[in-house]
Amino acid sequence: MEYNKNFNIRNGRNLTMLVDFYELTMANGYLDNNVGEKIAYFDMFFRRVPDGGGYCIMAGVQQLIEYLSSLTFTEDDIEYLRSKNSFSEKFLNYLENFKFTCDVWAIPEGNPVLPNEPLVIVRGPIIQAQFVETMILLTINHQTLIATKANRICRSAEGKPVMEFGSRRAQGYDGAIYGARAAMIGGCSSSACTIAEEMFGIPAAGTMAHSWVQLFPNEYEAFAAWAKTYPDNCTLLIDTYNVLKSGLPNAIKVFDEILKPLGHRPKGVRIDSGDITYLTKKCREMLDAAGYEDVNIVISNSLDEYIIRDVLSQGAKIDAFGVGERLITAKSEPVFGGVYKLVAIEDDNEIIPKIKISENEEKITNPGFKKIYRIFDKNSDKAIADLITLNDENINESKSLELFNPVYTWKRKRVKNFYAKELMVKIFDNGVPVYESPEVMEIRDYAKQEVEKLWPEVLRLENPHTYYVDLSTNLWNLKQNLLHQYTDIFEESDEK
Repeated sequence: MEYNKNFNIRNGRNLTMLVDFYELTMANGYLDNNVGEKIAYFDMFFRRVPDGGGYCIMAGVQQLIEYLSSLTFTEDDIEYLRSKNSFSEKFLNYLENFKFTCDVWAIPEGNPVLPNEPLVIVRGPIIQAQFVETMILLTINHQTLIATKANRICRSAEGKPVMEFGSRRAQGYDGAIYGARAAMIGGCSSSACTIAEEMFGIPAAGTMAHSWVQLFPNEYEAFAAWAKTYPDNCTLLIDTYNVLKSGLPNAIKVFDEILKPLGHRPKGVRIDSGDITYLTKKCREMLDAAGYEDVNIVISNSLDEYIIRDVLSQGAKIDAFGVGERLITAKSEPVFGGVYKLVAIEDDNEIIPKIKISENEEKITNPGFKKIYRIFDKNSDKAIADLITLNDENINESKSLELFNPVYTWKRKRVKNFYAKELMVKIFDNGVPVYESPEVMEIRDYAKQEVEKLWPEVLRLENPHTYYVDLSTNLWNLKQNLLHQYTDIFEESDEK
């Protein structure tokens, strides 16, 4: 479907000020201390896959591009900040003339992504690179969370279509709209969110509510009216009263008496309550006996990946699923823990790596300006591991490559006959967007293709095999040197 690429929910809204307040106080402080133009590097990454899964699905890059392309402070913004009495006139004047000039890299949408590897890298004046933290996290965290949940649900459906039905239960307007977009990237076939089709070309789908059936004198008349209105796309909701004793018999009667004489075939029946396995088995028997082997059985009602997996393993006869609240809210684990950390600065054009140290090993950052390679086996075309390197490192595919666990360094593997794919692409050059996002349905197909390159053991819903994210020897040595450097400082201070 053709869609309006210029139509997005931010039309008419300037979200430049959607920042945590400390981004502004730090920016004012940077300017006041004459360090606002110092070049800094930030990594956006996450530490753990939600739901104990093996990987996540990257999403939200297009909306990040839209946001960064339209950063501007209005007169009202400036007057509001002036009223806070927290900011200098020098800073307010800077905002009045604000121009985004950072370089930005990101992993393209649809790629499987792993903990501790940068999803987004920002390089630019510290005052700008720090300011965009909130929206980078908000945008990537939300859509990556929903795309990941959708991918789990779609994989559990074993190739059967999954329709996203969650708008009414989403956390707000943007949650519904961008959640629908992310759900498509994760693998859904369509969405009930109509505006998402208008904005992104996502197929909008839906049939009827129970209120339609209740409005008419009886169920048969409700179904008959629907069939006459939509003879080419007739799917009937059959659980308003009793699925097997009323709903399905009336549906079959309408199929026989109205659609058949018109020369049309019904599309399906939908069940939104009850024992899914039992009801679908019985419905399949009754539909087949009536000559409607081609009529689909669609199921909804608070589904998730575990329920879908269980009913299919029990032999439920289901052709498609409608999944709402547990997808659009990622109900089982509704927070994606992406963080945004300073990893380097520039001093006289030299990159100076920076590190954040913690008592928790997982919270120690990987320093420096980096890039990511995905290592594939040439024979199977399956991904072996991801390798984070310093930005000036290149992988020689003609030689064997030693990978090692960055924590348990004795765990090593030498790979041969491999190829390496660099994951990140540049999306802004000196503040100018240089990357054009594919359409959503293209991203969905790409995501499916890339997920299939992961080993089945990594794809398990529970207790998946660990897909390793390793560090190059140079990056690992840099990290250790910085750790020892700060450890020495602490020891000297303890002695004093």
